[in-house]
Amino acid sequence: MTTRFPGTWWRTAAGLAALALTATTTLGAGPAAAAARPLGDCTATAGVILAVDFGHWGGPVLRACGSTPTTAYALLNQGGWHTTGTVHDGPGFICRIGYRGYQHGVQYPTPAQQACVLTPPAGAYWASWQAGPGQTSWTYSQYGPISYHPVPGGISLWVFGGTNLGGTSGSARPTISPQQLRTMAGHEIVNAPPVTASVSVSRGSAWPTFLAVAIAVLLAAAGTAGVARRRRAERS
Repeated sequence: MTTRFPGTWWRTAAGLAALALTATTTLGAGPAAAAARPLGDCTATAGVILAVDFGHWGGPVLRACGSTPTTAYALLNQGGWHTTGTVHDGPGFICRIGYRGYQHGVQYPTPAQQACVLTPPAGAYWASWQAGPGQTSWTYSQYGPISYHPVPGGISLWVFGGTNLGGTSGSARPTISPQQLRTMAGHEIVNAPPVTASVSVSRGSAWPTFLAVAIAVLLAAAGTAGVARRRRAERS
């Protein structure tokens, strides 16, 4: 009696399991994590200033400091800052922003103002602006927050409102200059020192984990079947 062992399938499945576990590790790690720093650590050549303008709700511009290298997304999820994405676009699309040291950590816009299920309209969203070291004007960011990497000495500013596609007009254009943020001059600017984060940050989809578990179950089942076949072959 000839017994067929699933050698080829076994090797293929094992390879898929390894790839799935690698994907799980990669997504689980998420974007580069920023270390929240005291404001004095952000200079013209070190750190990156995070600024969030809550003026749409009558609030101040909050200013914080993070280490580099990092991503714009990680800056918004460190030192007490936290964000919410959308169901449609995932956590990488910034739909709400909150800081634990301001209004008890309420994220804006609130759920009553924006459900964060679909992509927010162009007239009511968080617009991202960047200024490099020494720059005196803003650049409207065309990159997603996970893809954008602020440079040492730079500033990352978020303003809620609306813009056209190029960011050249609209209520979400900054009314504060990079230099004013660096020197805290001319606007209601409040420092936001690091505090312990009160929420967890989503790091991506969980499907690789499910896939890896499913493949592992199949591998175990195949191994059990292989043992049974060998035993039958030995008895025959």
